[in-house]
Amino acid sequence: MSTTLRINGTPHEVDLPDDVPLLWVLRDEIGLTGTKFGCGVAACGACTVHIDGEAVRSCQVALFDVWGDVTTIEGVGAPDTMAAVQKAWVANQVAQCGYCQSGQIMQAASLLAENPSPSDAEIDEAMQGNLCRCGTYPRIRAAIHDAASMMKEA
Repeated sequence: MSTTLRINGTPHEVDLPDDVPLLWVLRDEIGLTGTKFGCGVAACGACTVHIDGEAVRSCQVALFDVWGDVTTIEGVGAPDTMAAVQKAWVANQVAQCGYCQSGQIMQAASLLAENPSPSDAEIDEAMQGNLCRCGTYPRIRAAIHDAASMMKEA
């Protein structure tokens, strides 16, 4: 069955079964490979994208259940026009292996959209479902605080 999804502001028509996870639609059908496969059971957050601004685990959202516009890491910013959260990630040298970082950034962007001045505890709570095997959590927290400051100044 043909379905039209709006991804990063662009409509995409896909002809896939309704139960295909959004993650595979993004990666295999559309070619947006910034969203990563981690655990496949929504336990690690590597596949986090936004649907209508809400952070969701794309491995657990079926194509039929997509309820709005999808934003992936490719839609957040570009190297020459990075979003505040991406600038803060670079400034704080958050990434080590980098595998989880697109999901981390998507979760952080969602947090900052809802709460422009999160405390350490609020950051820890919002980010607890996004795992980083490199243990960059202190740098992630610092980057979120820096992004919040940048967003206030803008």
